[in-house]
Amino acid sequence: MSDLAPAPAAMPFASHYTEVKGSWIHYLDEGVRDGRPLLLLHGNPASSYVWRNVIPHLTPHGRVIAPDLIGMGKSGKPDIGYTFREHAAYLAGFIEALGIGADLTLVVHDWGSGLGFDWAAQHPQAVRAVVYMEAQAAPAVPAEWDAIPEDAAQAFRAFRDPASREALLRDGNAMIEQFLPRATMAPLSQEVHDAYRAPFRDPAARTPLVVWPGQVPIGDEPAYVVAAAERWNAWLAASPVPKLALYAEPGMFMSKAVAMAQADTFPNVTLRGIGPGLHFVQEDQPDAIGRAIADWLPGT
Repeated sequence: MSDLAPAPAAMPFASHYTEVKGSWIHYLDEGVRDGRPLLLLHGNPASSYVWRNVIPHLTPHGRVIAPDLIGMGKSGKPDIGYTFREHAAYLAGFIEALGIGADLTLVVHDWGSGLGFDWAAQHPQAVRAVVYMEAQAAPAVPAEWDAIPEDAAQAFRAFRDPASREALLRDGNAMIEQFLPRATMAPLSQEVHDAYRAPFRDPAARTPLVVWPGQVPIGDEPAYVVAAAERWNAWLAASPVPKLALYAEPGMFMSKAVAMAQADTFPNVTLRGIGPGLHFVQEDQPDAIGRAIADWLPGT
């Protein structure tokens, strides 16, 4: 049992919306309005809500922007496939719509890291710095089946199998009801868990949650995401931009050992441990994350 307390549930920030590709993206916009932009990108099955307790630490240091990925949170739910390629297109449209595609600091987690790294690899001159946690980067991604723990491999196979994924992920809402609470060390309060449930009460709205597990590059599939991961790993391995790698212990996808391997491979990496945590480290260690970023940013 963990002695970590549940993170505060309150979401004290105003909602903003912008049109992107005929739909809309919901986002939070806090801090210094004319300051350097910090773009906080969430993963699956989250939204900008996951950053609620990190944002207050960052607002003195720039304009802090946290969108909901398309189909997630309060963003629009267009009739699309919700593949990595489509999410990337909507993210690029969002960055263009807000005019923040220069001198940008990326703060990324889970699928937000894959999307953020991919955008950075295609816009290398636009990136000022990168902060990442529980992220999709080498040596963990792309993954090989025999390198994934057996229980996780079994879950991924079920999530990717057309015969079972709809029952598990749409009908059973497994990402919200099973994976999310098992991937935090701190218990989720009822209020917090309900906030994550809110965008996906209707099974028809769960398409992003159904699709995301099948987009994880494992083995040779999906080929275009494997190619994207190879591209963003090459950028991480070559780019001199400052990078802050935050790891929890034991973590799930980014252990201390993985973070140390990245520091040996990627240039200009600062390592920071944030304490006990699993995958949704913003629920386990929001203040440690916020303080670590705020302490590091002035030196980037």
